Formats: sequence, C-alpha cells, structure tokens
Amino acid sequence: MVTDPIADYLTRIRNANSAGHRVVEIPASNLKKEMTKILFDQGYILSYKFEDDALQGTIKIALKYDQVTKEPVIKKLERISKPGLRKYAGSPELPRVLNGLGIAIVSTSHGVMTSKQAKKENVGGEVLCYVY
Repeated sequence: MVTDPIADYLTRIRNANSAGHRVVEIPASNLKKEMTKILFDQGYILSYKFEDDALQGTIKIALKYDQVTKEPVIKKLERISKPGLRKYAGSPELPRVLNGLGIAIVSTSHGVMTSKQAKKENVGGEVLCYVY
C-alpha cells in the first residue's frame, strides 16, 4: 500500500524520465487524472490516456523529450505538501516557480489548477507540487 499516492505519481514520472522511457503507467485516481491534464495543458507531457480496469484503472503518460538534445522536458518534479506537513497558501501568497517559468499545482475548493489560474480566480489551497 502506498501512503502518499501523489509522491508515488511524481516519482514514477521522474524515474521514467531519467531512464529515458517513452511511456509510463501509473495507477489512477481523480486527483492524478487532474494533475495529468494540467501537465498536458502546460506542455510538459506529450499525451495521456485513461484506461478503466475493473477496480482502479491506470493512466498511461507519453513523456516529452527535446528533439535535438533528447533531454526530458520536465527538469524537476518537487512534492511540496506532504502527508506529515501540509502546505497551504492563500490567493495573495501563492508561489511563482522559477519566476513564472515553472508551474505550481494547487488543490483548491474550485478543483485542481495551476497557481496562475488560482490567483486569477482569487482562491487559495494546498500547494501539491512544483513542475519545471
């Protein structure tokens, strides 16, 4: 049993990136699906596919690499809010990652979104992770 499914999700992507894999398969949950959609919309992954099995289902993510240097597009995935120490931020103090070049994924009362979207909608929430 995994005690922190979000950290497991980020670690699977991080490991597949460093190993040079094209596709990574992750057990699905609604939060992971929303995070995957954000990564796709922001251009960090090539594509994704949700497969519903009998119980949980899986998410297949096609990772994105630079065409010339073969470097992964995702340089770093960093878990911020952990089960032992949750990190919350109101709308004014939502983080900017790498001066706006990266994204922070935030779980708000209006759903999972980037910190830029949350500032625009004037909502705060739990800062899940940084991606750049």
